[in-house]
Amino acid sequence: MSATAPLAGPAVPGGPATPRSGPGAARRGRALGTLDLLRATGPIGIASAVIIAIAILMAVFGTVLAPYDPNLPNLSLAWGAPSGGHLLGYDFQGRDVLSRLLVGARTAMLGPLAVVAGSMAAGVLLAVTAAWRRGASDAVISSGLDILFAFPGILLAVLAAAVFGPGLAAAAIALAVAYMPYVARVLRGAALKERSQPYVAALEVQGASAASICFRHLIPNMGPLIVAQATILFGYAMVDLAAISFLGLGVQPPEPNWGVMISENQVGIAEGYPLPALVACACIVVVVIAVNVLGERLFEQAQRTYR
Repeated sequence: MSATAPLAGPAVPGGPATPRSGPGAARRGRALGTLDLLRATGPIGIASAVIIAIAILMAVFGTVLAPYDPNLPNLSLAWGAPSGGHLLGYDFQGRDVLSRLLVGARTAMLGPLAVVAGSMAAGVLLAVTAAWRRGASDAVISSGLDILFAFPGILLAVLAAAVFGPGLAAAAIALAVAYMPYVARVLRGAALKERSQPYVAALEVQGASAASICFRHLIPNMGPLIVAQATILFGYAMVDLAAISFLGLGVQPPEPNWGVMISENQVGIAEGYPLPALVACACIVVVVIAVNVLGERLFEQAQRTYR
């Protein structure tokens, strides 16, 4: 159902009731479209969603599923080969690789989620504000976003680590700030188009406040595009945070993390023990590919909504 459907007028006395087809019905139609987006991505999109779901389960239940203490070293078992009780072998300190992989999924997934949540919240707010107020507000917001475009995310994360010290929180905040202008730029166009729909003018005539229109109608109708943008950003955030942890500026050893595992065990690749580093690298690559594939397909579906 299109969001441009006019509001129903008052019913004629003695006549049939006029069906409601206003913003509420339009919003319900768009909500159903959001729920159908995943099905519309096809088998590849659904397979990508399954991989993401498995990674989420690892992040949530990793500490329960881990068969051994991920931080318990045993130097006599360093670089040990896989065995029946240790399916992925041992790392450079003799710690169980599978246990560190499962527990490390939490920070590997939680960090990108925090980046996406922060950047999407700020980006949506700025995009809707610029589209609604237009004029000078739109110009100021657009100029500020142009300035932020000049700073790469990795550079901001390194600067944050230098100022506040290494850790996941500082890197996540810096990346959220760096990703925010990309979110706002994409969603501003959709918000402008939604702002020009007749139902918005009808709600204003009825006396609805700007905040009510934006939060109850405009933003929900942009839901498919917001979901698609968040999915794409998640993959970028995971790669950037893994790189920051690899450089020693993110999650700190001995805490398990996929980026930390690559950094700690990279020497094993040259010494003939590549498995500990490669399995962590494979987890990042597979999850990022799955997220990007799903995000691209969701974005294609969302674009059709706003053509």
